[in-house]
Amino acid sequence: MIETADYDGIALLTLHHGPVNALDLELLTAVPETLAAVADARAVVLTGSGRSFSAGVDLKRIADGGPRYVEEFLPALSLAALTLFEHPKPVVAAVNGHALAGGCVLAAACDIRLMSSGTIGLTELAAGVPFPTVPLEIMRHAVGPALDAMVLEPGRLAPDQATSIGLVHEIVEADQLLTAALRRAEGLCAAPPDVYALAKRQLRRPARERMDADRPADDPRVLELWSAERTGQTLRDYLASLRRT
Repeated sequence: MIETADYDGIALLTLHHGPVNALDLELLTAVPETLAAVADARAVVLTGSGRSFSAGVDLKRIADGGPRYVEEFLPALSLAALTLFEHPKPVVAAVNGHALAGGCVLAAACDIRLMSSGTIGLTELAAGVPFPTVPLEIMRHAVGPALDAMVLEPGRLAPDQATSIGLVHEIVEADQLLTAALRRAEGLCAAPPDVYALAKRQLRRPARERMDADRPADDPRVLELWSAERTGQTLRDYLASLRRT
């Protein structure tokens, strides 16, 4: 589900879950477990297998699973993103293809983001679901004022558009992506680990404070909306529209 490899102390994590690495409960649960397993690595590079980094949430599982599945899924989504966001070591995303919705959030949770192809963006509102607090604040940390347009005008950004708002730091040819990501990770390791971890924690403190303040009020409403019968039908209609395009 997440393949691991070691490159001179840098852990390469590859999402390997179906044709587009769709995020379901099992894959999201594996993210913090895998990060814990590579805790001693000097840095982490996260990428995807096949044509996509991750095409986002497995909406069919949400529609079919109903409220019981959603009650497990949403906390797992937030925990996976937060664990990646707060990992104390350098984390580089090698975005090898489409990174949409939750896939975009996982990329944004990384310290540095390199991209070779595909599109990246937030499509939650187009699918009829709102954002949990943790993913929303991770995105705010990554793109700042550009977040309003990303959320309220859900669309897909090409790599050059994503670079213009700071969501992507560098565009790299596909055959050079992993090499470039490993090189960037190695460069981030130049700082002493404890110094890097403190600087990272300081930079992320405002986002964490907003998460802690907003989750008690917002996330119960998010859960209610994701679990609603209307949402299930909206998701089924959205999936049907994707199949027609």
